[in-house]
Amino acid sequence: MESPLFDWHSQVGAKLADFGGWQMPIEYPKAIGDLSAGGVIAEHTAVRESVGVFDVSHLGKIEVSGLGALLFLNRIFTNDLDRIGHGSAQYNLLCDESGGVIDDLIIYRYNESKFLLVPNAANCAAVFAVLEAANDLGLTIKNAHHYYGVLAVQGPRSKEMLASLGIAVELDYMAFTEVTVPGHEDLGSVIVCRTGYTGEFGYELIPSWKATLPLWELLVGSVGKFDGRVCGLGARDTLRTEMGYPLHGHELSLEISPLQAGAGWAVVLGKSEFHGHDAIATEKANGVPRVMRGLLALDRGIPRGGMTVTDGTGAVVGELTSGTFSPTLKTGIGLALLQPGIALGTELTIDVRGRTSSVKVVKPPFVESHVR
Repeated sequence: MESPLFDWHSQVGAKLADFGGWQMPIEYPKAIGDLSAGGVIAEHTAVRESVGVFDVSHLGKIEVSGLGALLFLNRIFTNDLDRIGHGSAQYNLLCDESGGVIDDLIIYRYNESKFLLVPNAANCAAVFAVLEAANDLGLTIKNAHHYYGVLAVQGPRSKEMLASLGIAVELDYMAFTEVTVPGHEDLGSVIVCRTGYTGEFGYELIPSWKATLPLWELLVGSVGKFDGRVCGLGARDTLRTEMGYPLHGHELSLEISPLQAGAGWAVVLGKSEFHGHDAIATEKANGVPRVMRGLLALDRGIPRGGMTVTDGTGAVVGELTSGTFSPTLKTGIGLALLQPGIALGTELTIDVRGRTSSVKVVKPPFVESHVR
């Protein structure tokens, strides 16, 4: 499948790859108009220091509306939507009955009867199927994957950049509103959310599918004025790894529970029910068999997902779920599922293509969060 910006990405020479069945840009190796050449490190640095714009239209979109929608969703997802008000968003998890994670997603609450869900691209159909099968209230549930685009504007100058386009909004973190862009009312209503996946102050914009390209062109025409760049999903991955944010299929999966992944803060066991409630409650009572930790390289080795982690005796004590070179720290970092008794600060080893590399156990994030 293709983003509404697929032709644009192709024309400017973006490196494209499959993301959940969607052809999406990894990086932009060539100069784009007045913007200098990119690449993952340059794009990553732009977000940390100024501003970057991303196409993340591959993300799913599901609309749920009708009388009882709030009650319905709270019976399914792990977090408690009663804890947020209208015009707020919440991180949530959809689990199966064994406590494994079908998907992690953001849920936008318009009011008690109207919600927008934004799941991961590869899992949108699975989330929709669960909701449709559980719909005993006659709700309207619409798979709107191709109804909307999603554009992220992330970095310390993101607010300034949007204001230059007339999108001047004052929003708390995880809040959203709808705006029209001055002088471009033909774009229609655009959802503006104070959310993101980079650890920096930023926004996500959700226009209609047909308005995504003209809105994107406005953003691209502005980002260079604020020392920013167009960014691909390669930089998005290095940014989220520095923050210790989970990625489904790596830190979360049907085999990795929220408690193991360190996402227990998004699980409200005090609710009477949600999918996987009993299994997660049992795991909490018995103690998790493994926990998510950060690994900071102590040499030139670069951790990668799938690598085994060993202690000083050579015994296997865990496995890396993600790993990369940190453009901010200029060293290798990784996320790993480890035996729960391993203390922070412990030195361990990983095998990097046949060579032993030393790492230290740390608690993410690896760099300071600026989301607020």
